[in-house]
Amino acid sequence: MKWTKKDLLDLESLNREEISMILDTARSFREILDRPVKKVPILRGKTVVNMFFEPSTRTSASFDMAAKRLMADTVNISPKTSAVQKGETLLDTARNLEAMKIDLVVIRHMSSGAPHFLASRIKSGVINAGDGQHAHPTQGLLDMFTIREKRGQLEGLNVLIVGDVTHSRVARSNIHGLIKMGARVSVCGPSTLIPMGIQDLGVKVYYDLDKALAEADVVNVLRLQLERQKKGLLPSLREYSQLFCVTEDRLKKAKPGITVMHPGPMNRGVEIEPAVADGASSVILDQVTNGVAVRMAVLYLLSGGEGSISEAIKKEA
Repeated sequence: MKWTKKDLLDLESLNREEISMILDTARSFREILDRPVKKVPILRGKTVVNMFFEPSTRTSASFDMAAKRLMADTVNISPKTSAVQKGETLLDTARNLEAMKIDLVVIRHMSSGAPHFLASRIKSGVINAGDGQHAHPTQGLLDMFTIREKRGQLEGLNVLIVGDVTHSRVARSNIHGLIKMGARVSVCGPSTLIPMGIQDLGVKVYYDLDKALAEADVVNVLRLQLERQKKGLLPSLREYSQLFCVTEDRLKKAKPGITVMHPGPMNRGVEIEPAVADGASSVILDQVTNGVAVRMAVLYLLSGGEGSISEAIKKEA
């Protein structure tokens, strides 16, 4: 199978074979990250522009590192360094950068649909690094990659997503990707943080965390996005923590060997107990490592890469 898409904007528009292709390619790059020399010259001569208009640590660093591991040139744009502050439109910014003969644009933006807007108007490939509350496809992919590496498969697994589902682009990307790969997905949280009609996506809804955990093979704990919430959605953080924090005591009642995930940043003691975040069930740091490999795979495929990674390395060396 050959990759044919110019952009990666969401997981809704990918089929099962395309998702598998990214995950399989990422596995090869994950092996490279364990080598003493972690760079391969596959994208030498390519230029990747990272445009982050929202705060980011893991995703921005991960994309930057992924490009550099592939020996691409990188340009990092932030609101403070962008002419957007002077009144330039997002499209004019992108077109001016494209005039410098770039190859890929990675964009995070507070407005849902901003990556789609750019992708339809510039020739360079566009990768969505998170847009508003809509999608975060590479986070969904790295979560699926981590689950598959840890559990051996995605098909048939029960994956529980806990917390602020309403405001989470991570939850939406995970739901679309996991269901396409044959997993069973459920969500749990306060009724005020579970969007109406989410059952239509094929998920099961819980409002009791202990009942939800009893059936879960994997639990993905979401950050409580207080900056996006309107007042009145939660009585207090203390009450939320009492009802929905993933704790050691709760995990003792869950399935043996349950896998714990979190996309970060974590609010320790609110969404997840520190002992759980740092415990034997946690794969949170594995997610971060795997994120580099997944983003290497995405950059490689959108740059026209195909065939085995080892052959591509020999060709470019």
